Amino acid sequence: MSHLHPYLVHLLLVLTLGALSVHSTSAATGSSLEGEIESYIKSLRGKGQILGQERTAWLAYDLTSEKKLAGINVNESLQAASMVKVYLALAFFHQVKAGKLHYGPASRRHMELMIQKSNNTSTNWVMRQTGGPSATQSLLKRHYPSLCHQLYLVEYIPAGGRTYRNRGSAGDYARFLHALWNDKLPHSKEILRLMGLPGRDRLYSSAKRVPTGTKVYNKTGSTAMCCGDMGILVARGSNGQSYPYILIGIIENGNRNLSYGPWIRSRGNVIREVSNMVYLSMKKRYSL
Repeated sequence: MSHLHPYLVHLLLVLTLGALSVHSTSAATGSSLEGEIESYIKSLRGKGQILGQERTAWLAYDLTSEKKLAGINVNESLQAASMVKVYLALAFFHQVKAGKLHYGPASRRHMELMIQKSNNTSTNWVMRQTGGPSATQSLLKRHYPSLCHQLYLVEYIPAGGRTYRNRGSAGDYARFLHALWNDKLPHSKEILRLMGLPGRDRLYSSAKRVPTGTKVYNKTGSTAMCCGDMGILVARGSNGQSYPYILIGIIENGNRNLSYGPWIRSRGNVIREVSNMVYLSMKKRYSL
């Protein structure tokens, strides 16, 4: 696909991602997994463990059968936090493919720090290479509009990491991950490598029902107002085959939490419990 005009690339993405229906905002589709997630979040709200001003979004998608397993509030515009960094990688690699930037030892190190360590200094370095927030958003929306419906990239990461203005949606992240897994983005394999570097996450780490050794390619997002994770997990079948699936979970608080540590830990554990549910749903579908 590297030789195609950007418009044709976009058209192919639209056609390919047509199967990725992410318009459900509730459990209205009748999915048992959606209902299970909805009931779980409702129970937490009833116990005051998720507050009234907190919004959540969830999306699970089976990449083997090309079927959505759950989609709740997928088109809600929510804080992106560090999850936006995968888009910065995409913009950078788009310019590398166009011959306008070079991916060498220095930029590779900044990219690893940005994705694996969520280093904000390296993040801002990467964003500067593509012209800053506004220019980077324009590039992405021009060349990858199907992945950027709710993407709002308006600020560098401020000192202290208090980034609250950049926004995205679970639906956009899912389309990004779907295109990435199917090698439809520039340097897809390198972006996957970066997202697969070792690190603690909320999809696999301490998700007790997800088996040890499950491969995960992800990017977390954490601020005093947002706890999220987006990624692809690759489940192992008893038949030796791999069964990849997309999972995205986002919890956004309308107010900045003064007790950041306890809040981010508890909401991270909510995402882990949903990850357990999604894995068990996959286990019912396949011999895992």
